[in-house]
Amino acid sequence: MSETRWDVAVIGAGVVGCAIARELVRYGSSVVVVDGADDVGDGTSKANTAILHTGFDSTPGSLESRLVRRGYELLGAYAAESGIAVERTGALLVAWEPDQASALPDLAAKAAANGYPDAQLVDGAELYAREPQLGPGAMAGLEIPGESIICPWSTTLAYATQSVRAGATLRLGTRVLSVTGPQASDDEPAVVLQTSRGDLSARFVVNAAGLGADVLDRTLGHQDFVVAPRRGQLIVFDKLARPLVRHILLPVPTARGKGVLVAPTVYGNVLLGPTAEDVPDRSDTASTAEGLASLLDKGSRILPALTGEEVTAVYAGLRAATDQSDYQIREHADQRYVCVGGIRSTGLTASPAIAEHVVQLLAEIGLELGEQRELPAVTMPNLGESDVRPYQQADLIASNPAYGRIVCHCERVSLGEIEDALVADVPARTLNGMRRRTRALNGRCQGFACGAEVRRLVERGVR
Repeated sequence: MSETRWDVAVIGAGVVGCAIARELVRYGSSVVVVDGADDVGDGTSKANTAILHTGFDSTPGSLESRLVRRGYELLGAYAAESGIAVERTGALLVAWEPDQASALPDLAAKAAANGYPDAQLVDGAELYAREPQLGPGAMAGLEIPGESIICPWSTTLAYATQSVRAGATLRLGTRVLSVTGPQASDDEPAVVLQTSRGDLSARFVVNAAGLGADVLDRTLGHQDFVVAPRRGQLIVFDKLARPLVRHILLPVPTARGKGVLVAPTVYGNVLLGPTAEDVPDRSDTASTAEGLASLLDKGSRILPALTGEEVTAVYAGLRAATDQSDYQIREHADQRYVCVGGIRSTGLTASPAIAEHVVQLLAEIGLELGEQRELPAVTMPNLGESDVRPYQQADLIASNPAYGRIVCHCERVSLGEIEDALVADVPARTLNGMRRRTRALNGRCQGFACGAEVRRLVERGVR
């Protein structure tokens, strides 16, 4: 491990940790990002519903509400400039029961209180005009035209790529074992991270460890929140199901979360989920027969034709739910430490705003910021189905025939894209890393046809 002392050590290379690193290097800070996984975005960030939220249903006045609203604007602009796939489909909250229908006006008022005045009530007839495949019995709805779908994998990778290009250091495959705050005897106060690859030190530390944020927080003497992992299982339907749904279809939310939704994805599939199961094991991302059956039961009411379509994949993610109702972001000046905990499913949307907020807190506790600078540009590979993919670009294929050689036929992923992912600033080093960078192995055959070839290319590339 290098003896370098960084300005800031960020623990956690998920979407929030990488966003914070990107914001710090913008001000000239030297940054190291440390994560036990072998890739960025390999935890909670990789398995979510991939929605760019307006924040219409956040708790008014909460930190989450403010940061989601700000993040929605920032991430929307960033996606446009960096090539992250986004589709502005809009959303419809669907009320199936009288009490749900009676709650819609209050939800519209809540949206306005959250700074989103565009929510509109729609009656049952209008619902079916917008979504002809809805199941019978829908009574009324609330339209949220700004809700969008986004590529979560490209978002984390874009932050990480831009950070690395601007000088940040990634220490992947490096577990943080403990953290020691500044000592009174230090000539220059430093925070020391004991890791699986040796010690490293920084002037300040940010805890963006997701599911492990509370454990790390306790090593520094704090008992502010407890993470209670909440598992969300999801079902991915084949691209042939995509014409069935036009909007993100949301249930009327409850205290446990936003409930089971049906949503298109930017990759051309349809998503059904998630469940909301409290689990004791922070690594329990198993799918269960009971959970999937529950989703199919709910999906058959929302969109009956969907459950007759082919299932491409199932997966589960863990949300860092806590015993608190808001994001747990706070600074501890004497320890040169900022904790970023309790970041739930809205964290993808809020990530650039969380980064702004954390950098401001670091400045308040003593981090000297340089002049804001322009970061190196990034252009992410297009993973969205609604835009032109590399195999469709004759000029690109003419410049490099590898873009015309399809390796993954289900997802139309070319050899050129795989080779690019292997030599990128933040390269793919595993099959799952290749999935998130190219869509290879994610199609209906789940790698049955192309898996051996993709594995060979990855193994050759990481030697």
